Amino acid sequence: MKRLLLLFGISLLTLSATFSQGYQVGDKASDFKLKNVDGKYVSLKDYPKAKGFVVIFTCNHCPYAQAYQDRIIEIDKTYKSKGYPVVAISSNDPALVAQDSYDEMVKRAKEKGYTFPYLFDDNQEVCLKYGATRTPQVFLLEKAGNDLILRYTGAIDDNYQDASKVNTSYLSNAVNALLTGDTPNPAFTKAIGCTIKGKANKT
Repeated sequence: MKRLLLLFGISLLTLSATFSQGYQVGDKASDFKLKNVDGKYVSLKDYPKAKGFVVIFTCNHCPYAQAYQDRIIEIDKTYKSKGYPVVAISSNDPALVAQDSYDEMVKRAKEKGYTFPYLFDDNQEVCLKYGATRTPQVFLLEKAGNDLILRYTGAIDDNYQDASKVNTSYLSNAVNALLTGDTPNPAFTKAIGCTIKGKANKT
């Protein structure tokens, strides 16, 4: 029995480690093709004129994600016309969190008037590949030829509770830096939010 528990513990640790691996700043990121709330499939190659992308892993149920909904809409409105559209992804397993089912995603997008794609990562391949572990968590990508390079990852800003009390807008600063040909500084911050509820991470 003890041996089985030990092996089970090792397996969980292995799964947790796998879930946390992902892209580091400067890495090439891969494209994906996921179902949007309008029923169509979306990939980054569908935006040939984009300079890059603000990929945000988020969800319905998490209070941190809810606190950022309006801010994410404003970020998309501000930067989409400048070449950096928002692409939001929900990777939570609906079997663990019913509020994050595809049908509920459709409802939330309509209720909030999302101006960006809200994609369902139903098999969690994208969040695993990117290394997303929190909601919300940002991956700012810049096009470099045919490549997508990760230039910033982490939090949207430094105050999830009150947008009026934000001192540093990490994401906006990072996008503005890229638009002026500079390097985002910082290029990494700690994402604050709920853990992504996946088959490899059920906490």
